[in-house]
Amino acid sequence: MSTPTPDVRTQLVSHFSTATGSTAHGQKWDELYQANFLPWDKGFPSPALVDLLSSPPPSTNPAYPNLLPSPSSATGKRKKALVPGCGKGYDVLLLAAHGYDAYGLEISANALKEAKKVEGEKGNEEVYSTRKGVERGAVTWVVGDFFEDGFLRDVLGEAEQGKFDLIYDYTFLSALPPVMRSAWSRRFNELLAPEGRLICLEFPTYKPASTGGPPWALPPKIYMAHLPRPGEELSYGEDGELLEEKIGEPSRNGLVRIAHWQPERTHEIGYDADGKVTDWISAWAHPQV
Repeated sequence: MSTPTPDVRTQLVSHFSTATGSTAHGQKWDELYQANFLPWDKGFPSPALVDLLSSPPPSTNPAYPNLLPSPSSATGKRKKALVPGCGKGYDVLLLAAHGYDAYGLEISANALKEAKKVEGEKGNEEVYSTRKGVERGAVTWVVGDFFEDGFLRDVLGEAEQGKFDLIYDYTFLSALPPVMRSAWSRRFNELLAPEGRLICLEFPTYKPASTGGPPWALPPKIYMAHLPRPGEELSYGEDGELLEEKIGEPSRNGLVRIAHWQPERTHEIGYDADGKVTDWISAWAHPQV
């Protein structure tokens, strides 16, 4: 979601003020989709993701030579990509256009009604066209709770073991209050395949933590604190700032940041007043055994 104007921000903060836990938050998001109050919706996929999929930068980490998994395995089996909190699904359609079997996960049934409309009305737009030699992947819309296993059994079945080769987070974490970040980090650790990649488009990096959310402030240090320590409760001050001095060593099974850079393009809200990009992209993987 984009950073709203002060009036819209006040409405959002008030709307979520009584929500606790993923179920309550999900109901609040569903109400916004039902009311068509969607100030964060831009109507097209993230330019940063468009560029990353079209021309991924070379890895500078020899232990992890590929920032993105190939859309298919050596046996021809298509890789699976997950977009939690996918909203109207623009990024899901983009991933499918690049050859992944793409799963758009939403706790809001009303959001996925809109996503299916977008697929039908905009799915043939140029931004969703496939490259030469790439076969379009399947698109699956899933109503479910990211923090629960029910959607995995319903969609993937027991044989798939609930693992995804590529997971993309943009505005999903910023929609969650800080108290849910430990569960967020644990869940990504569980859902990412052994050789998979988690891509985070880090936003908003510039706003003070004291302003609250959604969207909640997410400077890169938040990702660096939580993802290497899956499920660990980290301390925050009364002003919402992460208490970095209280952070311990990373977990042995925590995710490893293998790349970090600023995209050349992003959504308009990711630029400052001088036209400089404020978003960052981070790529994550399981540690090498």
